[in-house]
Amino acid sequence: MKSLKLNLTAVAMAATVAMGSSFVAPQTAQAEVSYNVGIHSKYLLRGIFEENTGTAIQGGVDWTHEDGWYAGWWFSNLSYSYEAPADNKTNTNGFENDFYGGYSGSFGKGFGYDVGFIQYFYINVDDSNLLEATGTLTFKDFYVGAQYLLTDGWWGNSGDIYWKAGWSTTVASDIGLAVDYSYYTYDTSDNSELGTATSSSGGFRYLNVTASKPIGKTGAEAYVQYTFAGEDRAGVDYNDSMVVGVTYGF
Repeated sequence: MKSLKLNLTAVAMAATVAMGSSFVAPQTAQAEVSYNVGIHSKYLLRGIFEENTGTAIQGGVDWTHEDGWYAGWWFSNLSYSYEAPADNKTNTNGFENDFYGGYSGSFGKGFGYDVGFIQYFYINVDDSNLLEATGTLTFKDFYVGAQYLLTDGWWGNSGDIYWKAGWSTTVASDIGLAVDYSYYTYDTSDNSELGTATSSSGGFRYLNVTASKPIGKTGAEAYVQYTFAGEDRAGVDYNDSMVVGVTYGF
């Protein structure tokens, strides 16, 4: 992975020499910027919603600091748009932007944690610029987490919780395997902008099984993901689905 490092140590040392001081500058923490892009057969949101039924182009940029702070931007094209108050999808295309930031760290033997926020900002999709608080706990190859919706909108009520857990490993020939499970609990006090009325306090959302493999030494990775789909907040069951794609980080 190619990255840009922001290091202020050299600047501080140069200033010290210029002043003729014997003071030794302290080591300055470093930050790193990385980028990613991918092409996917479709964009399947949280196991059931097909945000893009055709080819989805996704990517983003991440800034991470060695002290644990991070921030980033992720994007995807969408094959639909939504224009209030029509309460239906239109024939134009939307665009999703996710802006996020937070703090991650570790403790004990093999434990890690991550807390942060995600601000969703959509183009050509009304009533969807919502805010979530996130928290994740990891132990070696396992994780559990939750995303708590803080605002009301077309795709959720404030108080909805997106629960998730998973496991991943690498087997022979650098093949990666991952299993991810998700469950939703819903705030049943529907807001006036919600696109689908709530009829259940919670339900199974999806089980993903993913296999991935690096493409030689290119830095790219191919994957195939099969989703055992659950139901939405109205109790409607969705069909299982499969997504394939290629991602590249630099």
